[in-house]
Parts: sequence; C-alpha cells; structure tokens
Amino acid sequence: MSERSLNLSWFDEAVLAGARRDKAAQELEIPLRSLRRWRDEQGSVLADKRPTAIRPEPKNKLDETEREQILVTCNSEEYASLPPSQIVPRLADDGVYLASESTMYRVLKAADQQHHRGKSKVPVSRAKPTSYSASAPNQVWCWDISYMPSGIRGLYWYLYAIIDIYSRKLVAWEVHEKECSQLASELVQRALLREQCLFKPLVLHSDNGSPMKGSTLRVKLQELGVTSSYSRPRVSNDNPYVESLFKTVKYCPQWPKSGFATVGCAREWMLEFTRFYNHEHRHSGIRFVTPAQRHQQQDAALLEKRKAVYEQAKSDHPQRWAGRATRNWSPIGPVSLNPEREIVPVQAAA
Repeated sequence: MSERSLNLSWFDEAVLAGARRDKAAQELEIPLRSLRRWRDEQGSVLADKRPTAIRPEPKNKLDETEREQILVTCNSEEYASLPPSQIVPRLADDGVYLASESTMYRVLKAADQQHHRGKSKVPVSRAKPTSYSASAPNQVWCWDISYMPSGIRGLYWYLYAIIDIYSRKLVAWEVHEKECSQLASELVQRALLREQCLFKPLVLHSDNGSPMKGSTLRVKLQELGVTSSYSRPRVSNDNPYVESLFKTVKYCPQWPKSGFATVGCAREWMLEFTRFYNHEHRHSGIRFVTPAQRHQQQDAALLEKRKAVYEQAKSDHPQRWAGRATRNWSPIGPVSLNPEREIVPVQAAA
C-alpha cells in the first residue's frame, strides 16, 4: 500500500470513529484540502505523482541475480565494446532475452558503467555567448572570413568583412589570398580609424577560427580597447549578422558564377557591392532604410516622413484601410546579439 493510501485509510478510520475531519487531518499533519484532492469524484485514491513520493516496489523489478547476469553479459569479451542497443538484438538472434534495452542502460548506469566509450570525444555542453545590445552605431561589430571562388577549381580568395549590428553597415572589408591574424588586426585598426571610434567602448564578435583567435589579433584588440566576443564552436547561429551579410553578397545577381579571375577582380567587385549595399540597399531588418542612413542616424526623420505619407494616403482614401492602422514605420530600437541570455548593454562614449 502506498503512503497516500495508508494516510487516507487512517483518516477514514478516524472519521468513522467520530473524529472531526479537520482534527483528523491535523493529527496526520496533512492539510484537509490535500486529503480531499487525493480522491477523484468517485472516491478512488489518485496516484501520487510527486517526485519525492514513496512508492511500492514494482512487481516486475529485477532481482540481484538477474542484474548480475546483465552485468556479466555486458562485460563479457563478446559484448564489452557494444552498447545495449547492439547487445539486445544480438542476444535475441541467439534466442536469449535478459532484459529490455532501457533496463540494460539503467543497470549499467546504477553500476557506474554507463560512460562514453570509443575514440570520439565526449559531447560537451557549452554555454551560449554573452549577449550585447547596441543602441547606437559603433558599439557592437561582427566579423568573419568567407570564400570567394577564383577561376581555378580549389583556389579561393578570402573576404574579410566587418558589419555594425546596429546599422547593418559594412564598416570595413578586404580581400586577400590567405587567412591571417595579422591581416585581420590591420583591418580592424583601419576600421576604427575610419569610423573615428578608436579607444571607445566597442565589442567585436567573431567565431572561433584561427585568424579570429590568433595572438596577433587578440593583442591588437587589447591595445585598442576592444572587447572580444566569440561564438560557440561550430555554431554559426551565434554570428548571424555577418552570416546574413555573406548570403546577401553571394546571392547578389551580379555575383560571377565562374568566379573571380584575380584577387584584384574580387576587390573591384566588392568595392562596387559595398557602395550599393551601404548607400542603395534598403535593409529589411532596419525598416527598409539604407545602412548608411541608419549609421548616420538619419533613419528616424526618414521614417517619420514615410509615416506622414501613409497617414495622408489613409486620410484621402480611408476605405482602403477599413479601419486598420497604417504600416509601421517607427524606427528600430536597440539591436541585440544573441539575446537569449542576459544582455550586456554597451555604454556609448561621452
């Protein structure tokens, strides 16, 4: 009999003997409302689903002899290198049934034998990267390196790109013949000088590639007062803004299908693309203003003008809106990088 059923039987016995219900519950040190909840409408005892509940031993529980037989089988020379998912069907092929697959796993775990085996590394749970919030340009940048195919199969040029997550502006880029931490550090320094934010609070986020974590770049970032931020290993979603930029680059209609003949050709193409992307492309993530307009904080006035145009159109033809509001042209507020965790705002320089 379960602990719940036992308490209810004592309670019923006391009530039948003439005790008041509240007094009987008080003696059991159980609230009367709990005792009532333990029964359904027909008066049957409901199962106790609390994790800490004391439950009767299952009737089909393995005895020590059966558990020992499972351990001996799993540790035998034939099956020592196999998991229960492989052992169970092999035993069945031999006409033997010891226990189910899940039971074997439980027995091995109880015996402290359920560990990672083999040459592969044990899976590691990694915490998500720190989140940062940008409320103005030049507070949080992301950067990465992507391939640009050449005319020769297997030969690539390397596009270094830095994007401001607040404005989506491509603040700096270069195309080189190799991946190198030294080249990356020089690019970051030139970007800081061009944006006039040298030694101001800035976060630079990247993945875990060799150029991103090279000692040359890390030392340069420390000298420049830039805070480093990194994605989890092999998780591209932690660096979404620059990945989205690379998709825009490579899905551009002018992207050459046959590749770039020389590194110079790749640089000329990127120069034209950057002009188009920063000054002509209306970015969907910032209410369809250009990155340059957002970076120069001209978006609020432009969006207010669009709102006035729509309000006037609604006033002239109200039947076309049927009581609905006009399109939302309010400016986008602060932008966060990996916002699932606690967000660390980047303070703007005085």
